Amino acid sequence: MSTPDSHRDVDEIAFQDRMPGNHCFGCGAGNRDGLRIKSFWSGEAESVCRFRPQAHQAAGPRSVLNGGIIATVIDCHAVCTAIADAYRREGRRLGEGALIWYVTGSLRVDYRRPTPIDRDVEVRARIVESDARKTWLECEVGSNGEVCAEARVLAVRVDPAALEHDGVLAAEPG
Repeated sequence: MSTPDSHRDVDEIAFQDRMPGNHCFGCGAGNRDGLRIKSFWSGEAESVCRFRPQAHQAAGPRSVLNGGIIATVIDCHAVCTAIADAYRREGRRLGEGALIWYVTGSLRVDYRRPTPIDRDVEVRARIVESDARKTWLECEVGSNGEVCAEARVLAVRVDPAALEHDGVLAAEPG
């Protein structure tokens, strides 16, 4: 197993920026219209994502972040954390060698209080358990020092070839 120091440069570059072919709405660096969240290690089994909501992501009240956006940020941050962890467990830098890909197996979000839209939102993911195929994570969404949502995510490793279309994983639109 690698140590955090052996992958120091990964800690300084967002997980998503080392994931080739990722065009996800929430976390894809290649999706110009997406949220483009950025996740980083914050300890051995914890990662952090800081996200600045935009006015068009409001719920009914304009001062509150939409719950679907919250769920998307949790989902993407947790799955990217599972991917980064799998590379780390294999002693590789994120994006190095054969592609590792995870998808959402389960996502449960408990909303605790409205999340303000006019300030940064922080999402923390903690790896609770992992094996060769599955990673279970617990997440917390906070803003202004208060917990706004909590979640449990199951990320499942899949064969990237199963996600290919015409031999390309997440191809650029034509």
